[in-house]
Amino acid sequence: IRYDVPKKTHIQLSVFNVLGEEIKMLVNEEKYVGSYEVQFNAANLPSGAYYYRLVVDRTAITRRMLLLK
Repeated sequence: IRYDVPKKTHIQLSVFNVLGEEIKMLVNEEKYVGSYEVQFNAANLPSGAYYYRLVVDRTAITRRMLLLK
């Protein structure tokens, strides 16, 4: 999962299942300006649809992803 940070700010990046349950918190820290990439290890999860949510300050972006095994 790639994302850009335009200014120094607190970032939260989480993965959820289709029921809205948080599977994994990938990032929860202060980040500086730049581009970042996070690897999500889904080896223990079944195939299906998942969502990741990126929260920057008070703005949240949610995207869908498919896991195929």
